[in-house]
Amino acid sequence: VLGEWDNPYLTMNFHNEANEVRALAGILEKGYIFRGLKPVNWCFDCGSALAEAEVEYQDRRDPAIDVAFSFAEKDKLAKAFKLDKVDDGAVVIWTTTPWTIPSNQALNMHPELEYALVRLEEPLATGPLLLLAKDCVERCLEDWKLTGRIEATCLGEDLEHVAFHHPLSKADAAYDRLSPVYISDYVTTDVGTGIVHSAPAYGVDDFISCKANGLKDDDILKPVMSDGKYSESLALFGGLSIWDANPKIVEALKSAGTLLEIKMLKHSYMHCWRHKTPVIYRATNQWFAGMDRQPNDGTATLREKALAAVEQNNFYPAWGRARLHAMIANRPDWTLSRQRQWGVPMAFLVHKETGQL
Repeated sequence: VLGEWDNPYLTMNFHNEANEVRALAGILEKGYIFRGLKPVNWCFDCGSALAEAEVEYQDRRDPAIDVAFSFAEKDKLAKAFKLDKVDDGAVVIWTTTPWTIPSNQALNMHPELEYALVRLEEPLATGPLLLLAKDCVERCLEDWKLTGRIEATCLGEDLEHVAFHHPLSKADAAYDRLSPVYISDYVTTDVGTGIVHSAPAYGVDDFISCKANGLKDDDILKPVMSDGKYSESLALFGGLSIWDANPKIVEALKSAGTLLEIKMLKHSYMHCWRHKTPVIYRATNQWFAGMDRQPNDGTATLREKALAAVEQNNFYPAWGRARLHAMIANRPDWTLSRQRQWGVPMAFLVHKETGQL
């Protein structure tokens, strides 16, 4: 066994901590560091981001709801479905997290899935038409105890950027906004309606999809605070814990005429390994080292420098080189911050009100 027995690497040695702060200063000075949003596993009890290894799964019962987003751009819908005109109606989503509905900012559809416009025999509060994936029509109508027939079909890619009314727009003017359709490959028809509601602050796929479609960090709605309560400024639900808000959001959707179905669902859900309490994805402000940012001194990027350093070292066993090389070559921007109570703090002084460094 090889080891520097007289000079071991110990995480909490002051010497090592000081060198971490020196390294941080160095990469800040060169211009590698920037701040941005990133969805992380967040535990309300820890008040901290969790690593993947600190998340375990337990069964939990949650309300699974089918929610209607009313048509807002009927002319665009008519064009997509090759019809002269389109009557009132709604696109329907399915979710097991009603607490994310106030933060909805988009809808996701699969580009190659076929979507159907269904005319109901008895109109709903949103109108006589429903829009869902063709593969889900029969199952969904049966679940909702409705009857209807398919009037027209089109591909998901034809519906890109068509916008729909937020389902709480009639409950409070603060929700009077539109949710556009973004095209995403992760959408499936195994469960739900073939349309996924997107709250970019509270889901990794949602975040990636919205950012890819031009949504800026400052435009992302983040009403859930670090303790699991909505900020006081959120219309209808301000100050409530997200779990207490679930039934109230369901009631608000019902009174707005946009709730189609509610069922209690037992499913496997993320929990904190320390507190055994539910964990959520939450977009938080993080500090990143940009792997491909050009530094101020005009030298190589962080990724190029790290890969060159891997090549200049000997590895025992030799396969360690390929493993580390692959990790650095493929990694996205490197998150430096963790909002933890432990570890070496980032020695940054930030203005309390403006957040400026």
